[in-house]
Amino acid sequence: MKVLQIVPSISLVYGGPSQMVRGFSQALASQGVEVTVVTTDSNGDAGQPPLDVPLQQPVPQDNYTVWYFRCSPFRRYKFSLDLLRWLQTHATEYDIAHVHALFSPLSSCAAWVARQRGLPYVLRPLGTLDPADLRKKRQLKQLYAAVLERGNIAGAAAIHFTSAEEARISERFGVKTTDWVIPLGVTPLENPDNADEILAKQGIDRTRPLVLFMSRIEPKKGLDLLIPALERSISEGLDFQFVLAGSNPQDPQYETGIVDRIRQSPLNDRSIVTGFVSGDVKAALLHRADLFVLPSYYENFGIAVAEAMAVGTPVIVSDRVQIWEAVEGSKSGLVSRCTVDSVFERLRWALSDLNTCRMWGNNARTYASQYYSWDAIAKQSIEAYRGVIER
Repeated sequence: MKVLQIVPSISLVYGGPSQMVRGFSQALASQGVEVTVVTTDSNGDAGQPPLDVPLQQPVPQDNYTVWYFRCSPFRRYKFSLDLLRWLQTHATEYDIAHVHALFSPLSSCAAWVARQRGLPYVLRPLGTLDPADLRKKRQLKQLYAAVLERGNIAGAAAIHFTSAEEARISERFGVKTTDWVIPLGVTPLENPDNADEILAKQGIDRTRPLVLFMSRIEPKKGLDLLIPALERSISEGLDFQFVLAGSNPQDPQYETGIVDRIRQSPLNDRSIVTGFVSGDVKAALLHRADLFVLPSYYENFGIAVAEAMAVGTPVIVSDRVQIWEAVEGSKSGLVSRCTVDSVFERLRWALSDLNTCRMWGNNARTYASQYYSWDAIAKQSIEAYRGVIER
């Protein structure tokens, strides 16, 4: 089986979607699938240099192959005519394509090319069909859907949702679709041997409970709920240290505003802002955290939540993070509404009873090992691919 993964970028600065394609491709390859990823060299949108990778040639990586293409000068859109030309020529060499992202010019055009070339394709919307997301730039998205995306959805062999809730609420623009509900996988990060040294360099206080936010710093993540809830926690006498780990290469101005807000608040003397983290620093923070918090306004899955669960860290998520039912059902943490009061109440509950938090963390690890393992997800996806190819 030859599977083509199409994604605007796999640079880790873009967070979960890029990370997912890497892990997913490796897992499929380990099951004997021949996987090729086509993507751009985009590596952020605020003046960062592109990825330092060979262009327009196969690059071996973890038993699969990546083809990188030069991103257009308007890097915010991660577009590449060279990639589309390559796809036009090579589409018929593959059995199926998996296209990641909707309302992205590259992904939209790639799906159109696949349809013209007779290559069956699956679309993974990444939450872009959530009504809350569609309300942003509503008129432009309605026009975009009429011109491109409705036809792409109608022509897709299936739509890949990562939770039943995402599938339930998603808009299809009047098109009847075949839906797959296949969660994302995570590889549990091992705590590095020098974790104490890493945490000390970050300024982590070993004596205080650690509340961790680790995700892209953007409006949908609910930081406007979390920061006031943490400030209120201070006024209520709760002891903790807060780590804000993440960045926003597409909107650094918003990121700066959030950091300034923390610096000017009572949180300042017990907060650490790390910027984007990866590797051993990321692993050490996840293992050290007593609580992982993500009160997003909408989140089609929440890969960062699954990563925290996989290492045994209890979580607080909003009921708009679409794996909230898994968190609640497995007793892996607490679920809040998208209000400051609700987030504060969950924080107070957790920080007042760290023994129960540790029990939630054990439940989280057990649940993640059963349901978010890449091996299980790869097998489920291969069976779904076969169904499409046989048809």
